[in-house]
Amino acid sequence: MKRGVFITLEGSDGCGKTTQTVRLKEKLARKGLKVAHTREPGGTSFAENLRQIILNPRNKISPIAELLLYEASRVQHTQEILLPALRQGKIVLCERYTDATVAYQGYGRKINPRWIEDLNRMATGGLTPDLTILLDIPVEEGLKRARKSGGKRGDRLERENLLFHRRVRRGYVHLARREPQRIKVVSARGTVAEVENKIENVLRSKFPQWF
Repeated sequence: MKRGVFITLEGSDGCGKTTQTVRLKEKLARKGLKVAHTREPGGTSFAENLRQIILNPRNKISPIAELLLYEASRVQHTQEILLPALRQGKIVLCERYTDATVAYQGYGRKINPRWIEDLNRMATGGLTPDLTILLDIPVEEGLKRARKSGGKRGDRLERENLLFHRRVRRGYVHLARREPQRIKVVSARGTVAEVENKIENVLRSKFPQWF
């Protein structure tokens, strides 16, 4: 069976990843395509438990411990969810993957990028997305959205200061400039339908056979 297609949706907090991933899954499914939707951290029982630990604002977690928790979650997620779905020929839509670790732990936490590169390679076994949609939004606007939908103060990462979130966004922009063939930047400003149309345009150019 032909290997499936691995697509990730990335972006800083409040960019609308979940909304757009759900809408994209529904759109592709209506065309008769086999689609799987998952997320990081999460996707498996073990990884979802780690997600609760990582994002709980009551937990004080050192940057290195945080990095290792994300990578532990990724190992299980890749082995249990991603690789089997791809072997079944599915289109896998994943909210966040290795780029998020580079942006949040590398740029945001200022952890040595070589450590992150090595750990990402170990956790994924070399699996990389075929396409990444980077939903870009000004930090202040994204955080306002995130806190409105997820609670007044937000989760542990959403509560970080503006400088942290600006470094994260800068990290994503640098990644997109470094890998323009894989990472396509889409403005997350505008209505849900407008952003959805922008994403569809990217997919049409990359996978015209789906449309």
